[in-house]
Amino acid sequence: MSKYSVAIVGATGAVGEKMLNIVEERGFLARSVRLLASERSAGSELKFQDELILVERLDRNSFSGIDFALFSAGAEVSRKYAPLAAAEGAIVIDNRSAFRMEEDVPLVVPEVNPQDLQNHKGIIANPNCSTIQMVVVLKPLYDYSRIKRIVVSTYQSVSGTGWKATKELQRQARAILDSRPAGRPEVYPVQIAFNLIPHIDVFDDKGYTKEEMKMVHETRKIMHDPEIKITATTVRVPVFCAHSEAVNIETEKKITAQKARELLEGAPGVEVMDDFHKGIYPTPIDAEGRDECFVGRIREDDSVPNGLNLWIVADNLRKGAALNAVQIMELLAH
Repeated sequence: MSKYSVAIVGATGAVGEKMLNIVEERGFLARSVRLLASERSAGSELKFQDELILVERLDRNSFSGIDFALFSAGAEVSRKYAPLAAAEGAIVIDNRSAFRMEEDVPLVVPEVNPQDLQNHKGIIANPNCSTIQMVVVLKPLYDYSRIKRIVVSTYQSVSGTGWKATKELQRQARAILDSRPAGRPEVYPVQIAFNLIPHIDVFDDKGYTKEEMKMVHETRKIMHDPEIKITATTVRVPVFCAHSEAVNIETEKKITAQKARELLEGAPGVEVMDDFHKGIYPTPIDAEGRDECFVGRIREDDSVPNGLNLWIVADNLRKGAALNAVQIMELLAH
């Protein structure tokens, strides 16, 4: 089997480091790994297969000889450098929002729409973390009965914002537990410790945030169904890792709770944790460090004829970002 040269752009960020770890964990056939970051982070070293690799400064010449380039360094960086990498012959898998809604760029979750990889033109987009875990769970249900409407409320951890947000939560929580003021927030608009913030990304003219609209548009594109009615409310919560979602769906034909469990039990990338008699349901702690999308609290919504409620939890840094990108790379490599 061939071995491939892999570049990771944004290698020192939370997702970039996770990409490197997962490439090693899954034994991807990497001939070489090139770590790229901003000038501020260049010169540091990261471990890969018991060796220290120097982080290089990203520039327009960084992609010579690269087979796969995994990007997670901000949308502006992707817009500037992803086309350059593709022009050098690399297949770009971009974790940011830069290309997700471009018509000729596949937006792929391997468990849901791997066939879309056949149409790439050098750049493939990784969906938003909150979208990924939702569609992995909804796809087996959709295949049984088309989903007409989705109402989702998310409970998203601070790691989705990055290292600085994680440190802000740690700093504020320690201060409050020591009976000191939390201090002025630097990453979020208000205090995150012991608080909830119904505001992720910027607001549009209708009062929705970009994060909420990402879930709407990305889900329709991934599922190849522009007619699905979707509404979302996204909330940042004082949890370090793993996103949770309360999802309500309406389907064309009825799916009982028992049938939903049966469909999900054998679904790729899904782990069912659902026994209310025993108090079994997934939490962020269950999902942290795991690859699966966990689902529980499966129950019929009696307020509509064909309604179903689900509780979905996944590690946002793994399946919600790094793992999904590496899985795409694996499909293309084989």
